[in-house]
Amino acid sequence: MSKAIRIHETGGPEVLRWEDVDVGVLQAGEVRLRQTAVGLNFIDTYHRRGLYPVDALPTVIGMEGAGVVEEIGENVHVFQVGDRVAYAGGPIGSYTEERRIPAARLVKLPDSIDSQHGAALMLKGLTTQYLVRRCYHVKPGDTILIHAAAGGMGLLVCQWAKHLGATVIGTVSTREKAELAASHGCDHPILYREEDFVERVRELTNGVGVPVVYDSVGRDTFDGSLDCQGVLTGRYDLLSPSPVTRCQIIRPVPKGTWPSPSSQHDHSRHSHRYQQDGHRQVARSVTCQLQDAADGP
Repeated sequence: MSKAIRIHETGGPEVLRWEDVDVGVLQAGEVRLRQTAVGLNFIDTYHRRGLYPVDALPTVIGMEGAGVVEEIGENVHVFQVGDRVAYAGGPIGSYTEERRIPAARLVKLPDSIDSQHGAALMLKGLTTQYLVRRCYHVKPGDTILIHAAAGGMGLLVCQWAKHLGATVIGTVSTREKAELAASHGCDHPILYREEDFVERVRELTNGVGVPVVYDSVGRDTFDGSLDCQGVLTGRYDLLSPSPVTRCQIIRPVPKGTWPSPSSQHDHSRHSHRYQQDGHRQVARSVTCQLQDAADGP
């Protein structure tokens, strides 16, 4: 038996229960993982609240973790007992002390990356790598815009884009967040409550606009994000064939971003190399015991 956080119904934090769970019999292609750290992501609240339905209840939630391989199932040849590994993007069920998981979903952690960083940065690191290298290939001389630049994802995008030679513009809500974003590579923090970010972007780019906007806010910033695009002017009807057809609107999701285990492994190695080279910092590190997940850090 193992201890885990499970939900028997959807709702607020009060539905999270710390209880015994049966890890089950190891199947071919799986490993039994003793978890040493679990990543907390906003998608976990979607599963808990029922916004993203789970297959069945009760269930253990959580999409990201790191730990040590304790047992290997048949047809697993890449890992050995004792290997330190991490995973992100599912399968759901990381809020537990031990779990069975397909070996194909795991990547080995380098010795230089501890379990807490491995669990906390796996999903965010993979997403950042996708955003700055595949969604749009950021290159020296680019000027880019990042909304919520002082958030967990925003800080990583700021750092990686700056490392790639871009000029980074970021929107934030407070002066404290502006200082935080600036310390992580944001060249021009914009306090969006005090100034129009569209006008400021136009000013900073001499009216040219930016080739890419990373918008994790959505409704409140969407029209303005389009206004900041270098190829677009004016207001837009998304049902109209023009001029939105000249830009791409991409919403990364794990299944589409890393459609196969091999692609996830490749992107993970890229992300780990970047972190090992010392280019990426973790702005805030807050932890709590797994059984206290309902209370938060």
